[in-house]
Amino acid sequence: MAPKRPKGAGAFPKPVESPAPSRPDPDALYAALDLGTNSCRMLIAQPKGSGFHVVDSFSKSVQLGSGLERTGRLSRASMARTIQALRICQQKIKRNKVRRMRLVATEACRRAQNAREFIRQVQRETGLSLEIIQPEEEARLAVISCAPLVSTKTEQLLVVDIGGGSTELVWIDISSVPRRDRPAAIMRLHAGFHPPESPFPAAKVVDWISVPLGVATLRDQFSDVEDDSARFALMSWFFEENLSEFAPYQDVQAREGFQIVGTSGTVTTVAASHLGLKRYDRTKVDGLRMTSDQIDKVIRGYLDLGPIGRRRDPRIGEDRQALIMSGAAILQALLRCWPTDRLSVADRGLREGLLYAQMSAAGVLEDGPF
Repeated sequence: MAPKRPKGAGAFPKPVESPAPSRPDPDALYAALDLGTNSCRMLIAQPKGSGFHVVDSFSKSVQLGSGLERTGRLSRASMARTIQALRICQQKIKRNKVRRMRLVATEACRRAQNAREFIRQVQRETGLSLEIIQPEEEARLAVISCAPLVSTKTEQLLVVDIGGGSTELVWIDISSVPRRDRPAAIMRLHAGFHPPESPFPAAKVVDWISVPLGVATLRDQFSDVEDDSARFALMSWFFEENLSEFAPYQDVQAREGFQIVGTSGTVTTVAASHLGLKRYDRTKVDGLRMTSDQIDKVIRGYLDLGPIGRRRDPRIGEDRQALIMSGAAILQALLRCWPTDRLSVADRGLREGLLYAQMSAAGVLEDGPF
């Protein structure tokens, strides 16, 4: 006689599932798009405490400024690549029903003779309205994106944003700001480098400069130099010559109480090489502190590898091997002028600054530590 079948046997087991994340309210979403000389990047985020939570993102190398140094114009091919990337951004904005956004273009569009024509073409083909921002605003947005990385022990701060077509430097004195308020004082610069009187202790912008040399434009300046080491040395000294009008360039800066925050693909790549990462990991790179000596060791390693070795290095790769050396030349020039034991690596930049500025202006960020 067959055994009696237990009650309920053969019934489908009840599935155990994690609850699907609820879709964020479109009214709580903000978008920020940064169209630079090399890359097109976008973030869609919602406020969360004193920061934000990223809902969607996009990043692609479009090389918009390819050939710009030679012709003074954006090429048809580079504009086509960029518009293709912008269509993807437009689809993400539409899918998330984002209503609050700021979409900006920087150095390539500031310099190109046909930039206005390109902006109209983008509007016509994607429906996106790009805004060409000036260097001071670009520098300001880079500064506020890095506010969470500012140490409470810092009294003199240099924020460096190495872009594809330009490099922004901002020197800030926060020695008169109480220690615990120093990151927040940097964030308040979203209102301008010389904001109106405030009851809060203010960060003082000593000087800022936008050097029209980034990783792409500096590389193009010396593309005719065949020797790898000679080209690197020439790029580094040429960049330093362009710092002569930056007021702090004349001063010797003590390492104590001095911090550099570097935001760029160059700085994050150097950090990944320093850590020996086989695969890039933002959680290990963003906020990492490095000394001048550690950075110099990585750069000397790049030179020892040579162009072929750099192409094979998974942290650099085929596309970035030429750009990493022009970026490293800029970084070396800065550390030659202002050696430091505290260079903070920022895997953040213009997009994050655009988000912080929009959210701060809307009053949706909470006060408090980052």
